[in-house]
Formats: sequence, C-alpha cells, structure tokens
Amino acid sequence: MAQLGLGMASLGRPGYINLGHGEDLNHDYSIESVRSNAFEVLNQAWNSGIRHFDVARSYGRAEEFVSQWVREMSIPSQEITISSKWGYTYTAAWKVRTPNGVAHEVKRHELPVLQRQYATSRNQLGEHLKIYQIHSATKESGVLNNQPVLEFLDRIRQTGTSVGLSVSGPEQAETIEKALTVEVNGERLFQSVQATWNLLEQSAETALKKAHDLGLKVIIKESVANGRLTSRNQCPNFRSQKDQLNQLARRHQTTIDAISIAAALNRPWVGIVLSGATTTEQVTSNVKATTLHWNDELECQTSKFAETPMDYWNFRSQLAWN
Repeated sequence: MAQLGLGMASLGRPGYINLGHGEDLNHDYSIESVRSNAFEVLNQAWNSGIRHFDVARSYGRAEEFVSQWVREMSIPSQEITISSKWGYTYTAAWKVRTPNGVAHEVKRHELPVLQRQYATSRNQLGEHLKIYQIHSATKESGVLNNQPVLEFLDRIRQTGTSVGLSVSGPEQAETIEKALTVEVNGERLFQSVQATWNLLEQSAETALKKAHDLGLKVIIKESVANGRLTSRNQCPNFRSQKDQLNQLARRHQTTIDAISIAAALNRPWVGIVLSGATTTEQVTSNVKATTLHWNDELECQTSKFAETPMDYWNFRSQLAWN
C-alpha cells in the first residue's frame, strides 16, 4: 500500500479553497497563529508516522514554516522527504480576500522564475529538499517544450534531487503522456508525477499507471477533493453520494475522508497520497485510512462516484478562497 504524506497548500497561507478553511484557522490569520497551527499539524503528522511533506513557492510561507519546524525538531535529512514546486508566485500578500483582479497566485513557467525559485527553495530547505517539481504543468504554459527550462531541471537532477511535475485540469492525462516523452541528454527527465486522483476525478488513472510502470513515483493530491469528499460537503447535488459514503463509514467504523483517502492509497500504482489536513483532528481522521482494510465491497460501492473531468474541474474552479 502507498504511504500517506502531508500537503502544505492550506497550512502556509491564510486563504485557500478547501471547504471550511477559515473555520479551520478559527479566522485568526496572523502569521504567528497560522505558523502555530502549521507546527501543531506537522507534529501530529510526524507522530502519526508521516514522513513525506509537500510544499511549493506559492503556498505562502509553507517552505519557511517547514524549514523552521525541521530545524526545531532536529530531523536528519535521511529521515524525511520534502518535495517542493516552482512556477507559481504567491501574490495574495497574506490576504484572504484580494482586491478585484488580483490573483492569489500567478503562474509563470519561465527560466528566470525557475532559477529564482529554486535558489530560494534550496536556501530554505537545504539537503532536506528531495523532490523538485514543475507546479501545474499544462500544454498552455509550454513548459514541456521549453528547452532552457528542461536543461536547468536536468542540472538539478544531476545534483541528486529528484525532478518531477505536478498536473491539474481536465487534460491531466495528456500532460502526463507528454511528460513521459521528455528526454534531456538521452535520458527521461522526470522521476515523479503529482496528480489529482480521487473518487470524483479518475481521468488520469491510465496515464498514472503508465508513469508508474516506467519507474516514476506517483504522488496523489486532492484525495478528498478540497473537502468535497468529507462530511463538510453540503451541496444538495452530492446528498445521495454522501449518504452512501456515510453508510460505508458507519459499517467500517471510520470516516468519509478516511474512505476517500484509502481508495487512493490502495491503487497499486500509487506511491504517496497527500493529506490536505489543516487541523490536528483532520490528521487523526485522515490517518485512519492507513488501517482501513480495502475490500471488494468498498471498491464496488465507491466506483460509482466519478464525474466527467470537465464537470469536476469546473466545480473546483468555482470554490471560493476562504
């Protein structure tokens, strides 16, 4: 079975699109409060056996928080895996609601951005940085055809840091397929791929299986669909699916989120599944997935929930920063 990791997208900044994010932070958005909460969650995750932590330059102060926590805990580099990502710049200036027209993060897949952000990530995380990824590679950004960028990533790979990419959107599968063909100096460039796979969005599964078979580490993000696959989902259109998940959770003495995460953990082609927990209670609930016995009943009952990629990503794009 795959291992559980912790993603820091909701822990390094005051605003995020997870359902109920503001409540998770008790609507206290000071840097000190957000840092304190992040440390509590990191400690809970570590004490629960989690050893993979995923950050990005655009996750507010996530790299800073993790690097401070690692130093305070005196965690040797060989005992932890930290993955980070480049390509988005955090532009929200620590605000939950930004002025009209100001995005929370801006994507630029250009060589100067890579050079600047890699230097910052390496300075923050040092030898604890084990995986460095393109953040949300897409056909539109052209990053997989940008030779100077690919050559710089190859130089990073030659230093011993694994190089990968994350993908998003309804064309995840096509982007993964393209990435698997990218070579620099006669060798396949990418060693890992991070993608969205959950009970609602499974369109990249065939491409991810292929990536696994070719030796790439497969990292799953958004396994609870930004809170849609938890008890917080109050959408009337999801009521029937939620009722079914609640029945399964009661039958197996667990939680909806644990079932959702376990579905990803039990794919044979998956290496890491990232929890997106923002509180210690959510970590405790998510970790239950690691002891849930996945069986034919769970597979059959949960296989009905998949949406079309377009529907899934359209819904996600409407989630409010909170």
